[in-house]
Amino acid sequence: MSAAERRLRVLHLDHTDAAGGAELALIRMLQARPGWAAVLQTPPLAAAPNVWDALPPRVPRRIGGIPQPAGASSGGPLAALGFGARLAAQALAVRTSAAFRTADLIDANTARAAAYGALAARTSRTPFVVHLRDLVDAEALGGAGHALMTRVVLPRADGVIANSRATLASARPFLRRDAVAEAIPSASGLTVGAALLVRADAPVRTIGMLARIDPWKGQAELLEAFARAFAGRDIRLQFAGGAPFGHEAYLETLRRRADELGVGAQVDVLGHVDEVPRLLDGWDIAVQYSTRPEPLGQNVLQYLAAGRVVVAAAEGGPTEWVTDGVNGLLVPPRDVDALAEALRRLDADPALRAHVSGAAAATPGLLDDLAVARAHLEVYERVLAARR
Repeated sequence: MSAAERRLRVLHLDHTDAAGGAELALIRMLQARPGWAAVLQTPPLAAAPNVWDALPPRVPRRIGGIPQPAGASSGGPLAALGFGARLAAQALAVRTSAAFRTADLIDANTARAAAYGALAARTSRTPFVVHLRDLVDAEALGGAGHALMTRVVLPRADGVIANSRATLASARPFLRRDAVAEAIPSASGLTVGAALLVRADAPVRTIGMLARIDPWKGQAELLEAFARAFAGRDIRLQFAGGAPFGHEAYLETLRRRADELGVGAQVDVLGHVDEVPRLLDGWDIAVQYSTRPEPLGQNVLQYLAAGRVVVAAAEGGPTEWVTDGVNGLLVPPRDVDALAEALRRLDADPALRAHVSGAAAATPGLLDDLAVARAHLEVYERVLAARR
């Protein structure tokens, strides 16, 4: 009897209630009715409502341990001691929980959850799988996070699921030789084959970026480029995404800068958006322009599946999906002038927009959430087979 037939029991660990990419990806995958029995375990979170309310009722939620606040690994020696104590307490809470004892496999959904999950699994024979959604480097994870990932988490991992080949390559030097390792894109809510394509006879009306409001996601750079290209034109710029992890002040900085550039009346800040396909159908050009290499860029997958005209930074995971001049435009990173020029080029060339839109929707390898879940189940079964 296969693991799928006997309903493999997977304990998913996550540390936050913020609507981050990792949390939304896990929710989408579990909503797709995967072939395993899932349980979610978190530390104590803020009072409902929170992001996990979107989980299907069939997925039990278990709470234990102590809160794991964002940014807790930064600061001086006392902060580091406090961070370590919180991880140890959470590891103990996970290790002694009924959900851990009855699980066939543990899956850590975030880097923080992987840290305490690896400690919990250290003396256990229960297989431990880590989701990697950030590049394994100090810039992405922070000094303490990088040390934990490379010295504690990855050496313990029986399996790794990375969101891109670039992410997986950054982790390989720290993995055991027998660890199962696969690159599987995160569940991004894609509807493959149903794109509303951009027409050659339609002018550019709206340019957008779908990403959480965060300085490294590139909203400031896109705002500057938009102002250089389209100030005073009947073209709008929309930012869609919440401002978790304490970035409300950055959002206000963006608003002030838009006014300084003379485009405040052309810019819409939409906040978190649930109906992503409807949102994207209203955009002509969709931009990813993070200021450090994106491990994947779920937004890029969403843009492609929706048949948008994609503009992306030419580094990291997005380059695994976007071919310059074919299904999107790749722009040198951290170069506002180059980004502005790419936007002007697309505005002036409706035939290019129509070509790129059609090719985007036909990008090979795009997966809906059920296909992503099935790929995860294959990894889980390989990990279990290797442990036997």
